[in-house]
Amino acid sequence: MDKTLFDKIWERHVVESIAGGPDVLYINRQLIHEVTSPQAFDSLRRRGVEVFRPQQVTATPDHNTPTLNQRLPVKEEASRKALEALRKNCRDNGITIFDLNTEYNGIVHIVGPELGFTRPGMTIVCGDSHTATHGAFGCIAFGIGTSEVEMALATQCLLQSKPKQMRITLNGKLQRGVGAKDAILYIIAQLGASGGVGCFVEYAGEAFCSMSMEERMTVCNMSIEMGARGGLIAPDETTFRYVKGRKFAPQGAEWDKKLSEWRQLFTDSNALFDKEYSFEANDIKPYITYGTNPGMGIGIDEAIPPDEANSKALEYMGFKAGEKLLGKPVSYVFIGSCTNGRIEDFRAAAQIIKGRKKADNVFAYLVPGSKSVERQAREEGLAAIFEEAGFTFRQPGCSACLAMNEDKVPAGEYCASTSNRNFEGRQGAGARTLLVSPLTAAAAAVTGKITDPRELM
Repeated sequence: MDKTLFDKIWERHVVESIAGGPDVLYINRQLIHEVTSPQAFDSLRRRGVEVFRPQQVTATPDHNTPTLNQRLPVKEEASRKALEALRKNCRDNGITIFDLNTEYNGIVHIVGPELGFTRPGMTIVCGDSHTATHGAFGCIAFGIGTSEVEMALATQCLLQSKPKQMRITLNGKLQRGVGAKDAILYIIAQLGASGGVGCFVEYAGEAFCSMSMEERMTVCNMSIEMGARGGLIAPDETTFRYVKGRKFAPQGAEWDKKLSEWRQLFTDSNALFDKEYSFEANDIKPYITYGTNPGMGIGIDEAIPPDEANSKALEYMGFKAGEKLLGKPVSYVFIGSCTNGRIEDFRAAAQIIKGRKKADNVFAYLVPGSKSVERQAREEGLAAIFEEAGFTFRQPGCSACLAMNEDKVPAGEYCASTSNRNFEGRQGAGARTLLVSPLTAAAAAVTGKITDPRELM
């Protein structure tokens, strides 16, 4: 019987199937940060249980970290205590931590792939919904709750019911000025914010196969925003080139062995999915959200559709049905997050920003996703382009993706953001978030308003 890529990976990791219940699923790599792990460690201590395989756990602080003056004490008390707890828990349990001010610090979902911890065919979990990012490498990667964080720390396994499967095929090639973020926002708008509930999504087709690993990570990252459990893309030569030579990737004979295994990771030609959708890449324009979930999106030159179900969201956003967003002023711009905080994202933004100046009415957060991205941006001259344009190129962290650190958007203000969620208060109490690509965010930063980035390219 033909199998999907998901089937093949899942079956290789089932330790035991419980009759009439879930599977005991082995976890190759657990990622932790300072927000969802403290309670799990506290419970383990109370129970007298040790971390089972600390060598398969990787930690990095990201959510609560400041993005300026990281060598100084963290100002916010709650953030400071969370960071101190992560350090202590890692120290007490022999877990590797890439702490602030170290060369490998950054957002957990950017650091994992950069360092070669993320590899094809793995199962990866983290107490963070955007763990789906790692599926770009042909992994089963998903977010878990705090009790599951504890279970994985104690046993290196989880109780999981196998989800349904969906395949989304994107045919053809994306237009100039249209990127992976636009593609996934378009797909979510077509299917809705609950269109993937109960499913794991495989992305297929020429458009996805032609994407870089950074772009694939952006797509898989946002699988959760259509309600899916996660997303994945079959590994190929692009994947293998990215992984090869990474600090913690297999080397020598072990690399050759793993590469042979990874080449078997694909969906068989006659494998069946529970749901199938197909879209044309040429139909996609630069995309932008207008509401309070990622499914409320439109092409950048289109009008907000009439829909009574959206009335509460439109009231919060200060918009009306039939309006266009082109030309709407924004006062904040955020380029960063686990969705768009990689080096390619800053290269894209620099295309727009180079030779221009930041709009006077805009406050911008330009935040690399890791120390590696920060270093590379400086080496390539990207940081200099941003600074010459009047921006501050900050230090790594989740930053203004969510209001858990010092980088917040004030109430009532509009933010063109490359992050993944536009929920009420996501970027700060009363903040209004417009999800966009790095190109569109950069265009807003230099014009002070929503602008089609293709006009500036």
